[in-house]
Amino acid sequence: MIARLRRTYRRLRLGTRLALGLGALALVAFAVVGTALTTYMRDYLSAQLDDQLGLAQGAQSKSIVANGTLQGKKYYRWYYAVYDVTNGTPVLRRPEESSDLPSDIGDLTAVARAQIAKGTEVLRTSDLSGEGEYRLRGCAVEPGVVLVSGAPMDAIDDTVRQLVIIQVIAFGVALLALVVLGRRLLRRGLQPLSDMAHTAHGIASHDLSDSAARLPLRAENRDGGPEVEELRTAFNTMLEHIDDSLAVRAEAEQRLRRFVADASHELRTPLMSVRGYADLFQYAAANVPEERDKHLARLRAEAARMGVLLDDLLLLARLDAANVETPIRLQDAELVELVAQAADAFRAGHPDRPLTVTVPSAPVRLRVDPVRIRQVLDNLLTNAAVHTPPGTEVSVTVSVGAGTASVRVADAGPGIPEADRDQVFDRFYRVDKARSRDRGGSGLGLAVARSLAMAHGGTVELTTEPGVTVFTVTIPLGDGSAWP
Repeated sequence: MIARLRRTYRRLRLGTRLALGLGALALVAFAVVGTALTTYMRDYLSAQLDDQLGLAQGAQSKSIVANGTLQGKKYYRWYYAVYDVTNGTPVLRRPEESSDLPSDIGDLTAVARAQIAKGTEVLRTSDLSGEGEYRLRGCAVEPGVVLVSGAPMDAIDDTVRQLVIIQVIAFGVALLALVVLGRRLLRRGLQPLSDMAHTAHGIASHDLSDSAARLPLRAENRDGGPEVEELRTAFNTMLEHIDDSLAVRAEAEQRLRRFVADASHELRTPLMSVRGYADLFQYAAANVPEERDKHLARLRAEAARMGVLLDDLLLLARLDAANVETPIRLQDAELVELVAQAADAFRAGHPDRPLTVTVPSAPVRLRVDPVRIRQVLDNLLTNAAVHTPPGTEVSVTVSVGAGTASVRVADAGPGIPEADRDQVFDRFYRVDKARSRDRGGSGLGLAVARSLAMAHGGTVELTTEPGVTVFTVTIPLGDGSAWP
């Protein structure tokens, strides 16, 4: 039975359970208040009855002294017994009327004996045989005479009984109203939680497999107080986090698909060229021997191009998994010297583009991988040459700031469109989609440059506008204590 009640209670809604709990607490409070009030009322009425007994005995003692027996005014259903106690034993005097004594006077005689023993008035509650509860009081009228009076307590019992009935009815109505109204108020107060549950059900039914979709639902109800508002804020923050995570996942999936498609396309082109030149080489070796060396050179060039592409992909993969295997080998290097080497190589490979180099007079010493830093500089300079027309001025500026060294590679070309600026560092991304791969490259140069700079704790930033494009490489200055 208890287990069934527990299961039933657990199936109730939270508002109903809170209302029942509030009702149980109210019931306990009502029981405590009712008991205290009933006890106080009974004690108060008993004290009033004791005072009435004392006043009545004070007036009746004079009649006993004057007449030897109690005469005059008497109270309805009260009992009076006068005892002679000269010898230490209570002896009952003959009453004026037989109705002054109950059928059994044992309790009254016991009060008289207690008064003799104590020497002062005695108050006692006794259940007289066939009469009910009486309040008995014994007091000395004069030396050797004791008066014992008994007043019925049924009026007190009736008053207390009526008080209990009134309390039960009032507390019952109040308890019922408290549970019913409390349940309504609690349901209204918990409505925001129901709204959040409804929102959660709506999200559960939402198709999260659609990576491009956004979660359309939020908990918007502003009722419920600070605690519910705090929960609502946390709930909406969680939804925003889930939404952002889904967006990041969708973007990552799109990048991955684009990366796989571009990598497949980039590798397919040289592979097809290798296959074609291999067939031509086989044909020339059998029929046109003088063409064999030309086809072999082209075969080697395509293989070298594919090797560079694979090397860049391998480097990016190793940089992505730097915690497993890092391709960076740090050593002491001089940045100005690396920039001069990269500038000389650029002038040799692109004599049609004037290059200006500005460096500080003092050496710029770094703790870097000089091969990889040189690769970053070569990629940025090659990018400036590939995406600008012949004759475009290119400049390289080296500067030292607070704890960092910067290399600024700028060209006076057409600039990068605003729609492409956030994607120029993506792998296989090319601003000019129509440019051939022989001229435009594979789209990995800037991605490699940024990854290598980040592997050194630095950054590569782009600022561009029509007529100027600037890539700034920032690298932290290393500890120069190893330098002589």
